[in-house]
Amino acid sequence: MMNTNVTSKMKINKPVAEVFEAIVEPEKMGCYWFSSGTSRVEQGKTITWKYEEYGAEGDIHVLSVVENKEIVFNWGETKVEMMFKETDGGTILEVTESGFKADDPDIVSKMMGQKGGWVYMLTCLKGYLENGITTLRASLVH
Repeated sequence: MMNTNVTSKMKINKPVAEVFEAIVEPEKMGCYWFSSGTSRVEQGKTITWKYEEYGAEGDIHVLSVVENKEIVFNWGETKVEMMFKETDGGTILEVTESGFKADDPDIVSKMMGQKGGWVYMLTCLKGYLENGITTLRASLVH
């Protein structure tokens, strides 16, 4: 049976609390990922994330938030789990997206696109937190 999830991990040389806060706080998220969010990421909330540059928006439904440990949300037909692990000199952030339909004829393309998107988001987050770089956000061209 085909594995229908994608996982991306990155070490960010900042404390767990700082990495976690950059994900849950929409003003900080706007410096490296989506341009805006309607609310702080909190369990039970439905939040709209917008990409003004791409004219796109989508809702997430937050299933679980454990401060400095995990964030889990539904995003369209998939589920995203973000796991935060403290390590020497920083944080390992692991993102797993699951729920892709194995019988979808476009599954490989969708999974590769999502994997690339998560690696890009993690790279932008690392640049923002470690070096204050805010110009990477929304610069990926299709």
